[in-house]
Amino acid sequence: MAQDLLSGERVLAFDLETTGISTNSDRIVQLALIGVDVDEQPIHFETLVNPRIPIPYGATNVHGIYDSDVKGEGDFSTIADKAFELIEGSVIIGHNARNFDMKLINSEFLRLGKLPPKPKVVLDTLEVVRRLKLARPHNLGALCRRYGISLENAHTAAADAAASMLLFWRLTVDHPSSFRRSITEVERWLVNGEIKSDASVIGRGIDDLSLVDPQGRIRKDGEQYVIAFGRHKGKEICQIISEDPAYLNWLLSPKGIEDDATRELIRNQYSL
Repeated sequence: MAQDLLSGERVLAFDLETTGISTNSDRIVQLALIGVDVDEQPIHFETLVNPRIPIPYGATNVHGIYDSDVKGEGDFSTIADKAFELIEGSVIIGHNARNFDMKLINSEFLRLGKLPPKPKVVLDTLEVVRRLKLARPHNLGALCRRYGISLENAHTAAADAAASMLLFWRLTVDHPSSFRRSITEVERWLVNGEIKSDASVIGRGIDDLSLVDPQGRIRKDGEQYVIAFGRHKGKEICQIISEDPAYLNWLLSPKGIEDDATRELIRNQYSL
């Protein structure tokens, strides 16, 4: 389910370790962005950051990072461009990422006089478990224990980021009906609660349309072919030709539409 939902996207698990819990005044001491690019090449960006202020003992007691560990590191300005490049337009996954990690890193960018990056969506696993009304506790460690996810080196940015990615995948597997929508619709659900079904938006629902391929990824609505999964769910292929040619190329590969005959049918239909 997660693979279909995130196909063709740059997907990055994101976590910060910081000097405290204020998203306005505290600073980053460690950052991790781990995942895959749109071409499925791995991305692993992990770095210590000198906050230019003393790290309080309470914070060190959580993540184990001391002033001496960051003494020779650059401050946030030295990694800002790289962080912006990775986050901009990406699918960001993290635990409490929307209300903490994203807000805090945005403050770091604004402190430099720079506009913060805008991810495509933020898929926050804390919001997911709350929307699913799962039993407490909802902290990352407790959820990882519940789902059998290893969390060695907890409260290092890379370990927490990787764990949140695995947790998101497990939640989509265990609760597939909640993720049978586009990634933008998933984010809207996380932030605002349930939304109108696709049937109320486009007339008949996707499930009412006839299958073109055995997997049901492409449906037929009259003379038009409709994408029934992923980020362009509900859109006609003729729209995607002009709107997102890179996605179209991926769609017409075996990673997108598995059925050879369906791929050939669409190429012939639209003279591709």
